[in-house]
Amino acid sequence: MNKNTTKNTENTEVRKKLNDLTKSVIGAAIEVHRALGPGLLESAYEICFCRELNLREIRFQRQVPIPLEYKGVKLDCGYRSDVIVEQTLLLELKAVDALLPIHEAQLLSYLKLTGLNVGLLINFNVELLRDGICRRVLNSGPPLFSSVRFAPSVVNSNSDHAI
Repeated sequence: MNKNTTKNTENTEVRKKLNDLTKSVIGAAIEVHRALGPGLLESAYEICFCRELNLREIRFQRQVPIPLEYKGVKLDCGYRSDVIVEQTLLLELKAVDALLPIHEAQLLSYLKLTGLNVGLLINFNVELLRDGICRRVLNSGPPLFSSVRFAPSVVNSNSDHAI
């Protein structure tokens, strides 16, 4: 096998794993939506969604700080991702009347800042959850802030969420 074939095979495997993870995460979101329906606060969906991920033994982190670097200085601008799954999939959860361009811009900005490539925007305030899911793939160069470090992602069986 030549070098390009090996790299293409690796990329295909990574894409498949990420697609499988995305399907599992969407399945968890659907389960939460079936149980709760629309109309609650975002924080309630987030807690229940993380509980569902934990039950499915999917590793995640909640409320991950996303710093910004400007002229060599790390700045805490208050950016936080709702959930990062398996250190590869960024999720922004919403409970709004409709997803707006600003919500997608937030997701894309967080993807750029973290260096992650795939994100889901999930709005639980819809009758059918499939109408509230937006998947975005960022095919960009290096992240704007390449030293974002995620804590080890573990499933904690003694509590309701992973750290």
